[in-house]
Formats: sequence, C-alpha cells, structure tokens
Amino acid sequence: MNNSRSPSSVSSSDDSASVATTQQNAGRSLRSADGSNSLSSGQALEVTRRWRDVFWSVVFVAHLICLGVVLGVLGLNRFRKKDRLNIDRYTSRILENQAGLTEDYWPLYAVACAVATVLGWTWLLLLGSRANQMMKFSVHILTTYLAVISVFCFWTEQFFWGVVFAIGSGLQFLYVMAVIDRFPFTMLVLLKAVKLVWNYPEVMRVACAFMMVMLLWLGLWSFGAAGVVASSMGDGGRWWLLVVLSVSLFWTGAVLCNTVHVIVSGMVFLVLFHGGREAASMPHKPLMKCLRYAVTTSFGSICYGSLFTAAIRTLRWEIRGFRSKIGNNECLLCCVDFLFHLVETLVRFFNKYAYVQIAIFGKNFNKSARDAWELFQSTGVEALVAYDCSGSVLLMGALLGGLLSGTCAGVWTRIKYPDRVIMVGSTAMLMGMILVGVAMVVVESAVTSIYICFAEDPLLIQRWDSDFFDQMSETLHQRLQHRSARAREVLNHRRVEERIQETLPI
Repeated sequence: MNNSRSPSSVSSSDDSASVATTQQNAGRSLRSADGSNSLSSGQALEVTRRWRDVFWSVVFVAHLICLGVVLGVLGLNRFRKKDRLNIDRYTSRILENQAGLTEDYWPLYAVACAVATVLGWTWLLLLGSRANQMMKFSVHILTTYLAVISVFCFWTEQFFWGVVFAIGSGLQFLYVMAVIDRFPFTMLVLLKAVKLVWNYPEVMRVACAFMMVMLLWLGLWSFGAAGVVASSMGDGGRWWLLVVLSVSLFWTGAVLCNTVHVIVSGMVFLVLFHGGREAASMPHKPLMKCLRYAVTTSFGSICYGSLFTAAIRTLRWEIRGFRSKIGNNECLLCCVDFLFHLVETLVRFFNKYAYVQIAIFGKNFNKSARDAWELFQSTGVEALVAYDCSGSVLLMGALLGGLLSGTCAGVWTRIKYPDRVIMVGSTAMLMGMILVGVAMVVVESAVTSIYICFAEDPLLIQRWDSDFFDQMSETLHQRLQHRSARAREVLNHRRVEERIQETLPI
C-alpha cells in the first residue's frame, strides 16, 4: 500500500493528530500524585510522601525473615554432620538414604555466583565502550547456546530437560526472526540509554552495591539449597522444596532489581527534566533522595509490582512477536488477538514504566502503572513503546549470563555428583540470571525514563539530544502510519466480506 508508506500521503488525520498531540505536550508541567496539581521544576522530589502499598512491604520482609530461618535450618542440618538437627524423622516416608553434606554442594553454587558476578561487573565496566557489541552478541548467541545445552542434556540422558531447552531454543529463534526488523531502532534507544547512565558514575556504584546485597542473600540461599540437595529426601521432595525456594528467590531478585530501577530511573528523569546534574533547579543530592524513597515510602509498591511485571511483560513480548507473523490465518489470529487484548489489559495495571512514576511522584503501583499507560496512549507514544524491544534484548543478556553460570556449576556437578547435575545446574542458572540482571537494569531504567520524558514533554529529549529526538519522532510517525494503514486494511476486508454475504442467496 503505497499511500500508507508515504509521509505526505493521506495517512489519516488520526496520525497527524496523534503526532501533533505528542509534540504539543511540550511545556506542560509534571503532575502530582493525585493528578490534580502541577509541580514546578524543582518540586518533584521535595513533596511530602506517604507510605504506599505497606501491606506488601510487610509481606515481603516477613517472607524474607521466615525464609532466612528455614534456609539456615536446612543448611545447618547437613553442615559437617548428617542430620545434625534431626530433621530426617519428619521425612521418614520419603527417605532415599543417599544423603550428603551441605559443604559438598555449597561450593558448586559459589562457582555460579562468582561467574555471574564477573559477568555483571564486566558488563558495567564495558558499558561505555562495548555496549553495542555485547548486546548484539547476547541476542545472536543465546539461540545457539540453548541448542548446545539441549544436546548436552540428551547426551547425559536428561531427556525432559533436553526437550525443554530445545523448545526454548526454537522459541528464541522464532522471536528474533519475528522482531529482527525492530533491532536497529532498539539498539539506537539502548545506546542512547547507555550514553545517559555512563555519564553518572554514582549510578554504576548503586548497581554494584545492590549486586553485593544480592550476593549476601545468595550466600544464605545457596547454603539452604545445598542442604536440600544433600538431604535424604527423594528427588520429588527435593524438587518441590527447590521450586518453592526458587520462586522466593525470583521475587527477592525482582524486588532488588526494581529497587535499582526506581533509584536510577528517578535520577535519570531528573537529569533530563532539569537539563543536567549541574542545573540550578536540580534538587540537592537527588540520588540519595531517590534511594531513600525507594527503600522506605515506595518499597511496598516495588514489592507489589515485582510479583507480576516480569511474567506479564515476557508473555506480552512473545504474543506480539507471534502476532506479527501470523499472516491471513483468521482463526489463529482471532485466538491470538484474544490473548493479546487480555495481556494488554494486564499491562495497563502492571508495567515497568510505573517505576518512573513511583520514583518521581511516590504513587502506589497500580496508579503509577495506569497513569504511565494512559500517558502513552493519550500522546501516541504507546506505538513507539510497543515497537521497541530493548527490554527483551536486555533479558536475553541476563538469560545468557544465567546459562553460563549454570553451565559452569553444572559441569563441575557432572564431574563430582552426576545424579545432581540438573538440580544444581538449574538453580545455579536462576542465581546467575538474577545477579547479571541487577547489573543490566541500570540501562533499562534509563530507557523507561527516556520514554516517559518523551511522552511528558518531547522538548526534554530534544534539548538533551536533538538528533535522537528527530529519529524518535520520525519512527513514531511511521508507526502511527503503519497502525492506521493496518486498521484501514482490516476495515476494508470486513466490508468486502459483508458485501459478499449480502449478495449470496439465502
């Protein structure tokens, strides 16, 4: 459709209105948490904040305390002495009598943590000079690496896991093929985000500090997990315990990552909003204020959002990639559209852009997510956000880091304890993925702040980087044209079908 491709064509008044709306939003002031008042340029972090989603912060802290006790007990029960705390009497029905010691398996997890820490710190150190190469490498090598692990699992007669990794490799390949045309724009946004955070070393120090916090927790977690692997329970009992511990670890890791997300995105937003760290209107010690709010008044919102955002976001990426390649299969398109609209409804209440609103305004999570999404839809920037794949590219990097960590631990386990290789390798992979993810979240935070700034006031981006602003505006215009053309095509197709049905004899 030539008309839809030409910028000067009749691309619909809706497109022009949407682009105009985006650019006419320049100069509007930021809104307060209740949406009724406006904040001047120095007030964003100065307002008195209320504690939000306190229930979830209490639940998270209570869960950490209880789990810490359980992990300590599980690890100590097999530390240097079998059944030190006489726990086996409670598992007499599922005993296998092949028990080991905690210290047999704890070093295997230490290897995974060490590899992930090196990868995470290497990522931060090379961020300014090799970010483009590292991100491209992680995208293209992940499919191959998943296939290699699948072959390794089949070779070791772990057929279930071989099938799992083979399916993962296939899905990864299909996803990359579905969105490969979006990568140039995605890499542009990622490199601009890297440029933004690289100029502020304190942001990197925050990521390193939270990696150390995560390492401390992983030390305790792996101590308990090693105790579970060494226990006298059967494989079924061990796996159930490890799944429960892994769900807890995933939530804990997501909370730490999103705490960094709030701190960094708040800092980046303020830098863009005020025109630089040295601006006279910049609040005093903005990073410390973002840190204080993230671990106090907004911590409950972070805990709440961390439960759901990662799963919903991943599902949305997969559905979008699959939907774009369906073609004219209307039955399949109908089913996928149903899932797509269901996930889009969830995204309205659970999205990563909420963390910028939390950082700046101190809103609760649901209001932050809803306001961010309504802002994107009212300005048309949602079309640009949907086109961007930066989150999935960074997730691929974290997955690759986790796979490398799990492989190192798995190979050593294969040498020493062949019957525990999948059990140790899979949990070590999760540990590695979370550690690398803490390092990578600084870039994702900058990306979310860029989009929020572009939606709030496009001139903020233009003032920071005029060339980048022009590229974003042009891409937004193209995406709105594409959507309009697709909508017209669907509408015309339905009209043709209706006319055919009207002409058919009854």
